[in-house]
Amino acid sequence: MNQTFDLPDLKRRMQGALATLKHELGGLRTGRASASLLEPIHVDAYGQSMPLNQVATISVPEPRLISVQVWDKGLAAAVDKAIRNSNLGLTPAVEGQILRIRMPELNEQRRKELVKVAHKYAEDARVAVRHVRRDGLDALKKLLKDHAIPEDDEKRRESEVQKATDEAVHEIDSTLAAKEIEIMQV
Repeated sequence: MNQTFDLPDLKRRMQGALATLKHELGGLRTGRASASLLEPIHVDAYGQSMPLNQVATISVPEPRLISVQVWDKGLAAAVDKAIRNSNLGLTPAVEGQILRIRMPELNEQRRKELVKVAHKYAEDARVAVRHVRRDGLDALKKLLKDHAIPEDDEKRRESEVQKATDEAVHEIDSTLAAKEIEIMQV
């Protein structure tokens, strides 16, 4: 356990949890096409598993279309297979080295499933923030026990940690609410 208490570091770690949440929510498919949707996909190429963006250029020429330009013509089939097997429910149309992926309309049930996934991501972020809060409070208790800070200092800093936690959780909740509206929009 560290002997110091660093509120800016705790806030930075809480913001890290929020940044992770925003990245995860960015990967959730709404009705709109997004290049980040294909980021997690890996392709079996040249005897190893490589990220899709290392074998192709991904672009979004229209709001409901993703275009994947494969650099090596021999990898087009492998890229097609990787996208189909990605559990994203996408079906590319292969035209030589270019794969076109039309984004299907989301039905009500699929939208509700995506909202549940978004809630899970948000809960994971809240748990991460609470872990950071616990680390901060533990550090304060240790400093108090070791007589490194007076009790009123410990109480004041405890409330600062709680305030930072509340702000981070509020930001997580508002990010989730915005994503929920985006997902449910028809």
